[in-house]
Amino acid sequence: MSDLQAPLRPKRKKGLVDFLVQFRWIFVIFFVLPFSTLYYFLIYLGDVRSEMKSYKQRQKEHDENVLKVVKRLKQRNPKKDGLVCTARKPWIAVGMRNVDYKRARHYEVDLSAFRNILEIDKQRMIARVEPLVNMGQITRVTVPMNLSLAVVAELDDLTVGGLINGYGIEGSSHIYGLFSDTVVAYEIVLADGRVVRATKDNEYSDLFYAIPWSQGTLGFLVAAEIKLIPVKEYMRLTYTPVVGNLQDLAQGYMDSFAPRDGDQDNPEKVPDFVEGMVYSPTEGVFMTGRYASKEEAKKKGNKINNVGWWFKPWFYQHAQTALKKGEFVEYIPTREYYHRHTRCLYWEGKLILPFGDQWWFRFLLGWLMPPKVSLLKATQGESIRNYYHEMHVIQDMLVPLYKVGDALEWVHHEMEIYPIWLCPHRLFKLPVKTMVYPEPGFEQHHRQGDTPYAQMFTDVGVYYAPGPVLRGEVFDGAEAVRKLEQWLIKNHSFQPQYAVSELNEKDFWRMFDADLYEHVRRKYGAVGTFMSVYYKSKKGRKTEKEVQEAEQAHLETAYAEAD
Repeated sequence: MSDLQAPLRPKRKKGLVDFLVQFRWIFVIFFVLPFSTLYYFLIYLGDVRSEMKSYKQRQKEHDENVLKVVKRLKQRNPKKDGLVCTARKPWIAVGMRNVDYKRARHYEVDLSAFRNILEIDKQRMIARVEPLVNMGQITRVTVPMNLSLAVVAELDDLTVGGLINGYGIEGSSHIYGLFSDTVVAYEIVLADGRVVRATKDNEYSDLFYAIPWSQGTLGFLVAAEIKLIPVKEYMRLTYTPVVGNLQDLAQGYMDSFAPRDGDQDNPEKVPDFVEGMVYSPTEGVFMTGRYASKEEAKKKGNKINNVGWWFKPWFYQHAQTALKKGEFVEYIPTREYYHRHTRCLYWEGKLILPFGDQWWFRFLLGWLMPPKVSLLKATQGESIRNYYHEMHVIQDMLVPLYKVGDALEWVHHEMEIYPIWLCPHRLFKLPVKTMVYPEPGFEQHHRQGDTPYAQMFTDVGVYYAPGPVLRGEVFDGAEAVRKLEQWLIKNHSFQPQYAVSELNEKDFWRMFDADLYEHVRRKYGAVGTFMSVYYKSKKGRKTEKEVQEAEQAHLETAYAEAD
């Protein structure tokens, strides 16, 4: 794509919803932020209480809670009780997707007790945790031990279960893959009440490979064993500005972590962490990090930046200063670096609180940040929610690394959204074909970033109000998402299912591969018990009858072939 000229659009007439959105910050400051702070504090107290329990006590409670789930499932009458869902309220989930799927599912199972870290095994380098353990909770326990999950998603609120069943990534994913790639075992309660432990090499290996991206539609995840890695106290972070066109920015991004000689597994050439932010069609800053000891960080002349303090500039704005002062290096405490985007929700905080990045607000009220996403969703109402679906974009595009420049040009032409987040990740060549998989024959092309066993992809994170919306022009959000999804399908790319999707069923299975998923659903009795992943992701309201008829079709006929 070479023509970056954005299409001309007519002006849009503003209505009452525009006014409510524009001044929603008043409600956020006086209601959402105080209640969010109280909510976070209560959760913290619960986490501390959990950490004070012995391993045996936590394991005993876990076993008792699993038995409750099994008992509840066995009490279900499939003919009367309908499909199974968790009892978690729809607005609690982090993400923009409309969770109306719960309207079509009537038999609730409560998993709210599964939020304990069960064990940190330093010998096996494994953390065994329950699905509602979040990233803030796990790093608070592991980082003081100089340990960490291999992949730590940035936002504190993101849970293990969501990152496994859905989608999880971090700046270390160019080494370790997506969050689900770091899991070594799943404990699953199946539709018939059986409790199984699935690994990549036991009798449930098909289930093991099918769980990622399945959105909890194969069974209930009640525990996971996740890889740990040794870490140091600080992250030595290098900020490198790049100026040029979007293809130049994409190449600068690739060069920051992918050696042109193909030596992708050489730790001397490949940093521990990678992240990029594109601020305009001509400017970007790419950050590379390496773990550093306390002794190194505190050497004379080194700069330490505690980015986690409430009064500090928002991280993406701090990184942007490299465009003026050139490349620079600083040391950030490891846990603060992991959660660098939490306080401002990447740059979404600027839309929620237009002056939230100002020094006076950060100093006076910055300690209340961030607003709890679930409270924002619970209090926005139907009209505001629909407004955000049409006038706001929160999408991730998982594209092959060599197509990043094309993806940036497409986003600029169709949406004009900046900043754009870039984060590389490997898609591994697995023994079976999962829902998300590398391009066939990728290893024969020897492209930058690829290895014989994994193709390098990149998350192109598109989060903000599009340029036309900011200028008061007409913008069709649904049509833009449809175009985005067709571009992804055409370019062997993927869309995480937390986002609002316009895909019909045929196109959904053109984007994702259905074979293993459908095989496992039939084998382990999920069909007729759990809603299929397409219907769970589908936009809009679903009725019980609609879903049950679709499930029955899966039982009677072979699944529709992908185009």
